[in-house]
Amino acid sequence: VQLVESGGGLVQPGGSLRLSCAASGLTYSRYFMAWFRQAPGKEREGVASIDSDGSTRYSYAAKGRFTISRDNAKNTLYLQMNSLSPEDTAMYYCAASGYGLSLSASLFPYWGQGAQVTVSS
Repeated sequence: VQLVESGGGLVQPGGSLRLSCAASGLTYSRYFMAWFRQAPGKEREGVASIDSDGSTRYSYAAKGRFTISRDNAKNTLYLQMNSLSPEDTAMYYCAASGYGLSLSASLFPYWGQGAQVTVSS
């Protein structure tokens, strides 16, 4: 299984960014997918997850600002992030699981290498 994130970068507060995650080596449409993030000195936290039919789950911090989506034909996961603040600065990881719609990192066996998102003026 290979998960490759892209789209990270530097953005000003209030700005937007879209992350992508290209998946291979798995039957993508059957997997629950999620985005996690980890800031320096902090634990990894779940941001959003999505099942094969498009049902979603968001963290409190992400709800209303972030949108998770997936394209099963392209084996790709997305995270649209709007109204970004410095508190969103973190490494963002894509993850895959066969277990369920969860924001618990322990339930995700497959991980990407991460994409850095920095929100700063």
